[in-house]
Amino acid sequence: MIFRLIVSALAVLITAYALDGVKVDPWWWAVIIAIVLGFINTFIKPIVKFFALPINIVTLGLFTFVINALMVELAAWVIGPSFQVDSFWWAMAFSIALTIVGWLLNLILPDKKK
Repeated sequence: MIFRLIVSALAVLITAYALDGVKVDPWWWAVIIAIVLGFINTFIKPIVKFFALPINIVTLGLFTFVINALMVELAAWVIGPSFQVDSFWWAMAFSIALTIVGWLLNLILPDKKK
């Protein structure tokens, strides 16, 4: 669990560093951001996806990108000034890039338990 938290925090740092519209300051807040995003994605996102299912079906799943961006915006609102996302589009770019960076880090640093 701690390994996954460290990988998630590293993914947040790399992604925030790569995108101009996303700021993490100071750097160690990436751990807290990873925890908050994990909590939001575990408890809130499934409820939102359930209620957005008709829209998601009509858009052939593309509305999931909007939901992911909204979850990033929610995390930025909860965390406050230490995690800033300039706009909805930066939140969408952050969520897409975070997924890719997290996937790459999990390929490079595999979990030893598996």
